[in-house]
Amino acid sequence: MMNLKPIFAALLLSAIAFTGCRKANLDVDTSSGNGSASGEVSGVWAKGSIQMIKGDITIPAGKSLTIEEGVTVLMDTTAKPEIIVKGNLYSMGTAENPVKFTVNDAYKTPAKKFGKMWGGILAAPTCAELVLDHTILEYGGNTTSDASTSVKQGLYKAVAGENLPALWFSNINGKLIVVNSIVRNFQEDCTYIEGGQIIFANNVFYTTGVTGGEAMNFKSGCLADLGFNIVYSANTNAFKLSNSGDRNPQAHIIAYNNTMVNTGWRRPSAKGGSVWVENNVHAEIYNNLFANTRFGIKRDTKSPEDKRTVVSNNLYYGYDQLTVDQFQPSKDIVGGVNEIISKKAGDNDPKFVNYPESTPVLNADYNTAWDFHLQSGSPALGHGRTDFTRHHAAGITIAGVGVTYTSPDPANYIGAFGTK
Repeated sequence: MMNLKPIFAALLLSAIAFTGCRKANLDVDTSSGNGSASGEVSGVWAKGSIQMIKGDITIPAGKSLTIEEGVTVLMDTTAKPEIIVKGNLYSMGTAENPVKFTVNDAYKTPAKKFGKMWGGILAAPTCAELVLDHTILEYGGNTTSDASTSVKQGLYKAVAGENLPALWFSNINGKLIVVNSIVRNFQEDCTYIEGGQIIFANNVFYTTGVTGGEAMNFKSGCLADLGFNIVYSANTNAFKLSNSGDRNPQAHIIAYNNTMVNTGWRRPSAKGGSVWVENNVHAEIYNNLFANTRFGIKRDTKSPEDKRTVVSNNLYYGYDQLTVDQFQPSKDIVGGVNEIISKKAGDNDPKFVNYPESTPVLNADYNTAWDFHLQSGSPALGHGRTDFTRHHAAGITIAGVGVTYTSPDPANYIGAFGTK
């Protein structure tokens, strides 16, 4: 009779080896240094390491991934990965060593300036905490197909043919922090947020949106403070503020001390602009600087904002007369109080330290040497309002990293920067 024990032993060893390989691929903790990943990931990606993302990755519910300063998360441009966050994600860069989600430099050509080379960060309703601190997201926004993980799992809009945002967050009870970060070179929306306690502060958004897309797009369920952000040439709006989706709480968005430049002109429809309010959103809009943006604060006349919405102490500058004309309050352009707005081209020049105000409004290329601080004598200085209450002045504590983030205090100037 054949002795089956050696055969069974061989089969058992093969099964163990297969399971080990599968585990190594699906639950990657590259805390010791560089690595590559696809499938399920959690643990720590170590300071300064390079993580090669070969396929879609998922942070499982109940687990966390912490990305330390200086990590480069390098996306495979053939696989065009999506990052699915069912647990928690903490991207903890520094000013000197930001975390970067990117592609190989060889692909960063003018022909590819609107990305599409990987998906985005897609946080499911089970994601309790997500932090992007000193983090760069660039060259993503791939279009979904029936084979996309997000479509198969019913995430984001869950249909083929959607251009993914850099960041989607969807937990009305969750905590979302995006601070000191840069989002650039994306095909459409930078962010699409459907709920949570939220702080967006000290961020820069540019070169985004081929035929549509907002820099920051908020829906029902959001309690958000948005302060000291710069948005340059978003295809559509810098902020889309909406209560769509029928989630509780009602969207209540406080946007203050932001600078918007050249936004909205690259979208030919009426939605292109700077700030769009709709669908009973409760908005508070203070101390914002609109420079050469298409329209001022624009409403959906068929589904307008909540009547408690407050608009005040904003400055509007237009280099040409068409721009100035489109700032004037009307049925669809929201007028505020204590606004600095005129009817003549060139009035209310904010006197940026270094930005040629004659730059064509259809330009989408951002010069990092530009400086949107204000020179002495700017009409934006000393005209900000500071007597309003922010949602998160007392802070949002992120348990996974033991840090409390507070929304920054409003400034007594208008825009994201005062004088140097």
